[in-house]
Amino acid sequence: MAKSARAAVAATLAVLIPLSATAGAGAAVARPLPGTPCTVFPADNYWHADISKLPVHRRSRQWLSHMSPGTRLHPDFGPSYGAQPVPYGIPYTVVPHGHARVAVKFQYSSESDHVRYPLGADSKIEGGSTAQGDRHVLLVDKGSCRLFELFNVRHTATGWRAGSGATWSLSSNKLRPAGWTSADAAGLPILPGLLRLDEVKAGRVDHAIRFTTDVTDRRYLWPARHHAGSVSNHAYPPMGARFRLKARFAISSFRTDTQVVLRAMKHYGLVLADNGSPWYFQGTSEKGWPSGLLDELKQIPSGAFVAVNTSSLKKSSGSAAVR
Repeated sequence: MAKSARAAVAATLAVLIPLSATAGAGAAVARPLPGTPCTVFPADNYWHADISKLPVHRRSRQWLSHMSPGTRLHPDFGPSYGAQPVPYGIPYTVVPHGHARVAVKFQYSSESDHVRYPLGADSKIEGGSTAQGDRHVLLVDKGSCRLFELFNVRHTATGWRAGSGATWSLSSNKLRPAGWTSADAAGLPILPGLLRLDEVKAGRVDHAIRFTTDVTDRRYLWPARHHAGSVSNHAYPPMGARFRLKARFAISSFRTDTQVVLRAMKHYGLVLADNGSPWYFQGTSEKGWPSGLLDELKQIPSGAFVAVNTSSLKKSSGSAAVR
């Protein structure tokens, strides 16, 4: 192989293959989503930013005091034990570029992306086809590396309907317009914030994790684009607030897979992305989540977290790229 060709291959692999095992736990990476050549946003995207050295936010104590103090983490995913037909969590569906596309009518039409979505009978719905909850649908076109996300999806006699819909290029850091929702209250994509079983098994989670709390302020912090708060009070956390597990929180006594998740919470943290039960964090809906892992994660106290000031990461208001 010519030298120029070898250089081109090396450059491609450097983007797609994880950093070596000797790399720091917070090093930026861009690994492909299983079954696709697509990275879940670029390596310099906000979701992949290491926040372990960022300063504590000046409102950290105030926010935590309004987020059900004394609560423990709750993994909002795992076996349903018959309570619903599919595991708890938010699923995603990988589709070929040639998948049939349909028009969708939206409740929040002015803040939705009016494109044709690759929806069909194969689209996995959060909670199952008869669910009464948020009914999120996440779709990844593996040919174009485009992400489509919808909230409250239903297939009716008159066609497909949803509360809202949004789409992103997985190779871009471009944000939605300021003030626009997405399939999430914060106007952010859901997929990059889901904890996935494949990455836990691989021993490396390289992104922040989506979570919820019950009462939020009527504002949002970059890169969030939207709020759904019930109070106008800066003592309550806004959408986009980011929290990390304290460095001094000991993790050596936990299972190996639990330690993988806790290290991610120390380096990448949690991003407040929707209203819901306090300290519920989200993962993928799939079989195989170990009950031992889930049980240990339920032991982590919310008091072991602090809010961090992420303002120094911001390059521009319309981009999720970080410094």
